[in-house]
Amino acid sequence: MAEKESFKVSGGQVLDKVKQLIRAGNVRRVRLVHNGRTIIEIPLSIGAPVAVAGILAAPLLAAIGAFAALVTECTIEVEKVEK
Repeated sequence: MAEKESFKVSGGQVLDKVKQLIRAGNVRRVRLVHNGRTIIEIPLSIGAPVAVAGILAAPLLAAIGAFAALVTECTIEVEKVEK
């Protein structure tokens, strides 16, 4: 079973927080939720090297940056792999 966490962040912090979560390496899925609706969902491979995950997620990170510029606050929901 996976552990779930949520973070409320301002628009300017969204991209930095998502990058930080991806670098952590134990994240299975990241969702951006705004006003109760899932805007972007990023599934990440379990055990994928951080560099590969970063390269594959680059287009999604660009989309997240564009989204972050439009919102004042959103929630980041994270599903982590149990250790």
